[in-house]
Order: sequence, then C-alpha cells, then structure tokens
Amino acid sequence: MSAKSSPPAFDPHDPLGLDDLLDPEDLAVRETVRRWVDDRVGPHVAEWYENGELPGIRELARELGSIGALGMPLEGYGCAGASAVQYGLACLELEAGDSGIRSLVSVQGSLAMYAVHRFGSEAQRLEWLPRMAAGEVIGCFGLTEPDHGSDPASMRTHARRDGSDWILNGRKMWITNGSVAGVAVVWAQTEDGIRGFVVPTDRPGFSAPEIQHKWSLRASVTSELVMDDVRLPGDAALPEVVGLRGPLSCLSHARYGIVWGAMGAARSCFETAVDYATSREQFGRPIGGFQLTQAKLADMAVELHKGILLAHHLGRRMDAGRLRPEQISFGKLNNVREAIEICRTARTILGANGISLEYPVMRHATNLESVLTYEGTVEMHQLVLGKALTGLDAFR
Repeated sequence: MSAKSSPPAFDPHDPLGLDDLLDPEDLAVRETVRRWVDDRVGPHVAEWYENGELPGIRELARELGSIGALGMPLEGYGCAGASAVQYGLACLELEAGDSGIRSLVSVQGSLAMYAVHRFGSEAQRLEWLPRMAAGEVIGCFGLTEPDHGSDPASMRTHARRDGSDWILNGRKMWITNGSVAGVAVVWAQTEDGIRGFVVPTDRPGFSAPEIQHKWSLRASVTSELVMDDVRLPGDAALPEVVGLRGPLSCLSHARYGIVWGAMGAARSCFETAVDYATSREQFGRPIGGFQLTQAKLADMAVELHKGILLAHHLGRRMDAGRLRPEQISFGKLNNVREAIEICRTARTILGANGISLEYPVMRHATNLESVLTYEGTVEMHQLVLGKALTGLDAFR
C-alpha cells in the first residue's frame, strides 16, 4: 500500500481550500485585478467616499480596459473572452475595493456592452464595443424609472416613429455611470412592445444630471437620465429583441457578478475584523482570544466561504451553459444578505472604530444596502424562488 499524503496546513485565508478549484489562468486573472485594486482604489477610496465623488473615472475606465476587465466574458470586438468564473473572481476583487468600482464595471460590461453584444446589429457592435472594451467610451443602462423599479413592464419612457427616425421621451432613475457615459442603452415602450435603443449621450434633448446626497455608493456616479424629444435614426433600436426578455437577460448577467462581488465586500470586512481582533487589547490580551469574539469570527468565516463556494458553483454552471435565472436569484439573495450580516458583525468587533472611515467596514455596509436593492430587491428574488419551488405565481 502506498503511503497517504498529509493534508496541507490549514489556511485561515482559504479555510475550505477553494483555490484548488482554480487553474493557473484563473489565479492570474484574480491577481491582476487584486493588484490594480490595491494600487488604484485602496489608497483613495475612503476619501472618494467621504467626498461623494469618483474623480478620474474616465482614466480608471481606461485602466480597467487595459487589464481586460470591461466586458470580460464577451467574445470578440476587443473583449477578453474570459470564463464566467474569471469574471466572477474579478468582481469579487473589485468589490473588495468598493461596490461603486464593481458597479462601474458591471454596468459597463454586463448591462450596456452585453445588451449591444447580445441584441445589437453588427454595425452597432463594431461602432461601440471595441471602444467600450478599451474604456474609451463609458456606457450606462437605462431601465429603472422614478415610479417603476421592480415593475419595468409599466415603464413610461416611450419611443415613437417619425418617418424613418425614432423620437424618444422619458426619464430613468438611479443610473450608474449616467453623467459620464458616452452611450446609453435605454429601454422604452413602442407600438411593437418594449425595445432597447443605443443612444449617444450628445444627442440634443438628452441630459444626465448627477444624483446628489447619497449615503451609499458615494464613490460612484449615479444619475437621472432625461430624454426630451431625442431624435434617433431608425437603426438605433436593438434589432434582435422585443419585450422584457431583453433587459431581464441583461440583469441576470449583472446579478451573477453581484453574487461574487458581495463576497468581496464581505471578505474585506472579515479580514479587517480578524486583523483588529488579533491586535486590539482589552483586559490585558487581544480581544480575538475571547470566546465570543472567536464565535463571531467563526460564523463570519463560514458564511463568507459558503458564499464564495456558491459563487464558484454558479460560475461553473454558467460556463457550461446550464445556469438558470432562478439560480442567480438564489445566489444574489443569499450572498448579499449574508455579506451585510458579516459587515455588521465586523462592526461590532471593531466597536466604535467600526464607524470610522479609517476602516472599510461601515463603507462596505452602507454600500451593500444599495446592492441589496438594485437589480432585484430581496422580495423579488424571494418570489422568483417561491414560484420556482411551488409552481405558483405570487407576483400578481
């Protein structure tokens, strides 16, 4: 009989040995994005958040394009053609920096670029995707409206024919990247049903005032889109889809990135809590030596790495073409909810220091309150799963 090899030493940073699921290319992608975040986001993000701004966003977009982070899983047109798992790993590292940075990348790649790639004409793809992949043009995605968030079928934005042109009118709300975008993918009612339009933001009648006074996603550009008789050529409409199937499939792609990204915010808070617990002394010893603190850290580690394992599983299913929207709802519902709980528990370990911007915990916690809501609220994902489990539709 051959001698059995001993198991590797326990790694507190990877307690389940999840890195064994990754190949060298996966690890290289993760390391590239992690280095970029550490260099370009980490030293500045607390100041950006405090000031409620994301300065140099166009430069950041070009840098993200240079490392292949924009439209990562898309094929051709200058896109990286990465696997779903690699894209997920990138989202985790980006959100470990800040949810606003991951949102910049998600909206660019998983919403705006994905819509053009999946439903656009070849001329639209050639015109926009190479520049968007390089970060030379920033995109946004206009679906949510001031009065219609979870019910996009009731949107009021509309487009009507005028000869061979389209005339677009309406408003969209809570649009990431809107004020800095060079192109917007806007969804509107038409006589044929809901359709998507590729809208250059320099068109007369288009404006995108930035939303102020946010207490979440402060290091992110969030805007309203206003369209007053915006005239578009006939070929501005996305030709390959009519109806809600178009925007909802884009949202599924973006929600997948959130499944991973939320675990990045959670990891940042967990690692901060571990470092703090092993250095902060009370009653003559580090607080990490007390049973209640260790119990908190253990519970946080379990939920964090269960969430990462779930994200891995969904990524493998996406790469195999087997991932269903209900499974993405499963992942977003669980991982964002658990990430918020990890952040809140980390805050208790840091005590009063937990509310200081010297540490990332409160910043991540407030950001995740937005992540919990956007691209499908908790209630919507619960109902998606409830319908899948029972066969009964509780939406109406």
